[in-house]
Amino acid sequence: MTETKMPERAQVLVDFKPTREFFVGIDSDGCAMDAMDIKHQECFTPAYIKYFNLQAASTLVRETALFVNLYSTTRGQNRWVALARLFELLRQRPEVLERGVRIPEGRELQKFLDSGYPRSDRGIADFAAAHPSVEIEECMEWGKGVNELIEWMVHGCAPFPGVREAFDAMAGRVDCMTVSATPMEALEREWHEHDLAGYMKVIAGQEMGSKAQHVHWAAKGKYDDDHIMLIGDAPGDRDSAFSEAVLFYPIMPGSEAASWQRFREEALPRFLDGTYRGEYQDALVAEYESLLPATPPWRTI
Repeated sequence: MTETKMPERAQVLVDFKPTREFFVGIDSDGCAMDAMDIKHQECFTPAYIKYFNLQAASTLVRETALFVNLYSTTRGQNRWVALARLFELLRQRPEVLERGVRIPEGRELQKFLDSGYPRSDRGIADFAAAHPSVEIEECMEWGKGVNELIEWMVHGCAPFPGVREAFDAMAGRVDCMTVSATPMEALEREWHEHDLAGYMKVIAGQEMGSKAQHVHWAAKGKYDDDHIMLIGDAPGDRDSAFSEAVLFYPIMPGSEAASWQRFREEALPRFLDGTYRGEYQDALVAEYESLLPATPPWRTI
């Protein structure tokens, strides 16, 4: 687990005491909730174009942003990490540079990412107070704009088919917790809107640290490693689980309903009877990894 300052709001994770023998952390957007595509297509991406004045290359920015956030190995990354990756890829696209737009260098953003401050809205605000710069102010304005667009746009985005049935199947056997990089305000609103919050012992968002930290503080050492699982749709979810030597169940992008059905019918029984780790998990992870490329399909410089 990457060491950073523990956010005050993470204390609830440290204080959490198991009530069952098993623990499952569940990602939100693109995993339990069908809200990832709308957020990136209608909120994050338009905000990139507006707040960084990229209108002259809007089609190319949209293609690049969706590759970063949905269709590659960087799917589901923390918004500030993904923003740095977007700047990097845009600077490498000749056709973007030909449009004459100014791509932020990303140096100050990278300093924030390397600083140890929490990678959250509060974290970047605290960093900006100590290390003010034009670039960081621009990034913060973008982040505020994204939050406003999400609050305005994202309503009624239901959980994927099979999610509620899976939660019912775990009830009484498993301590469940939302493990997400989404801001807490949006998580609380969306999970309560669809009556899913009651299944969770804790709802943990970006203000409580990274997903690996959520698992570390809430579960590691409190349960056997083979009794801890993280369910997610992004490579970062896999990495978070494996960094803590716990189990990972992948939700396959584009096949979410089938993934939740397989979890309920196959993976959950294996998890509970101790036969999940090993060949079964490895096959699922290999299937998942085949779906997301690392290299963009366009020409770079």
